[in-house]
Amino acid sequence: MNDAQLIAAPSGRHNRYLRALARQPVDTTPVWIMRQAGRYLPEYRATRAQAGSFMDLCQNPELATEVTMQPLRRFELDAAILFSDILTIPDALGLGLHFVEGEGPRFSSPLRSVADIDRLGRIDPEQQLGYVMDAVRMIRRELNGLVPLIGFSGSPWTLACYMLGGRSDTGFKEARQLAWNEPEAMHRLLSLLSDIVIDYLAAQRAAGAQSLMVFDTWGGTLPFADYREYSLRYLAQIVEGLRKLPEPAPVTLFSKGAQAHLSAMADTGCQALGLDWTASLRESRQLVGDRVALQGNLDPNALRANPKALRNMVALTLADYGSGPGHIFNLGHGITPDIDPEQLKLVVDCVHEFGREPTLLA
Repeated sequence: MNDAQLIAAPSGRHNRYLRALARQPVDTTPVWIMRQAGRYLPEYRATRAQAGSFMDLCQNPELATEVTMQPLRRFELDAAILFSDILTIPDALGLGLHFVEGEGPRFSSPLRSVADIDRLGRIDPEQQLGYVMDAVRMIRRELNGLVPLIGFSGSPWTLACYMLGGRSDTGFKEARQLAWNEPEAMHRLLSLLSDIVIDYLAAQRAAGAQSLMVFDTWGGTLPFADYREYSLRYLAQIVEGLRKLPEPAPVTLFSKGAQAHLSAMADTGCQALGLDWTASLRESRQLVGDRVALQGNLDPNALRANPKALRNMVALTLADYGSGPGHIFNLGHGITPDIDPEQLKLVVDCVHEFGREPTLLA
């Protein structure tokens, strides 16, 4: 069954997510969780220890498939997301990605000059990032139609922040300074990264990803005009490029902290917008109308609440969106490593319980 047939079929776990992206009625609200494969699961920690390092885990298609499947064995999630990292592209460009325990990503060869930027070029995703495509193919086989598979990439601005800063805890002043002091060089870098992201996501789609997501983690930290110039402009280019694929997949844009730009983001032609926990689903829905589906947006910290309070917060999130199709439940950002898995199970079960309202039924 192809994706169009999946969407047209009666709603169930196998297609709730795709139907919601298409703003079609569903039997209950679909739910998946950012970083649903991660350190809060003991089985993930065991597999990561087996791999030896985070990058070894990402670059091993068999183990990446295993950790992608682990949360689906515990929880009735409605989508799988490829286990990988947003920084695979800079690594493929030769910047030397590695992770320091407790400190996050580091690059041994960050971009330090305009000359460094001008030495970069396009990559072949099936060559330099073949391990990602192998994982996508393997996960699709392992899923065997259970739920759809989401592929993803970092946004050009977010990738540039890491590539210029060399690490995750600099405040990314290097990217801002390049944009202000050398805007033409910054646009060359972002344009190149936009082309690479399109190629990368197109390759994931060809390998079997059924939905594509762009994580613009740091775009929302920009001033209003700079966001439009250095982040949104390139998100729109990516959406347009992916719409030209022989078999386009729905695209979700998640730009953390960018509530002021939701209407403009919806104008890109994407199928869905991810919202962080500071946004109102109801007000966002009124703003974007029927142009896009909305994903989100429970505060990740809510998973530390007691069960009664957590159930209430799930119900309030669903009520904030209101009746009708087009909502994918998620956290407003990724699940953190300290969370008890039983708390996530409670969230997933509550979403499906509370989401079965008559107005959702086909």
